[in-house]
Amino acid sequence: MSEQFRKVDEVVLHGGYIFDLVRADFVSPEGESFSRDIVRHPGAVSVVPVDDDGRVIMVRQYRPSLDQYILEIPAGKRDVADEPPAETAQRELGEEIGMRAGTLELLGTFANAPGFSDELSWIYLGRNLESVPRDVQGIEESHMTIERFTFEESFAMISDGSLIDTKTVIGLYLAATLVGGG
Repeated sequence: MSEQFRKVDEVVLHGGYIFDLVRADFVSPEGESFSRDIVRHPGAVSVVPVDDDGRVIMVRQYRPSLDQYILEIPAGKRDVADEPPAETAQRELGEEIGMRAGTLELLGTFANAPGFSDELSWIYLGRNLESVPRDVQGIEESHMTIERFTFEESFAMISDGSLIDTKTVIGLYLAATLVGGG
């Protein structure tokens, strides 16, 4: 294909705490102009922390967007400029579950919602966990609980619909292939 889509302009419609909403203007390979609303997000990391007994450590926290508590692996946005994703992962482990991974392996990277957002997520497997001081950030984290599950229990919760978080589902399946949990 000799001609490509081209972005010609972008205007911020809303600048927010977690994301920006922009209207971007493009030109198609045939020369047709069009606009799209796009969510600009700094990206996120998540970690499937597996303890010495082979259990996955997850958090149950209130998510205002769903108005409910959900179970998920530790995660957070890449909100520190130029911080490598692996460092963000270690920081989030400390904040949310008071752990640091002695071994951190990248399981994969995925686009959360490429139809309207540029957010990318990195998922890691964390093993050889060590305790560190927990550094709770924000109202929701101050009310979260830390829970441990086997891979079998986790997959049962996915099957029965009680575990609905996308990054957690992806992370559990990817991690299970490495640790023999499923």
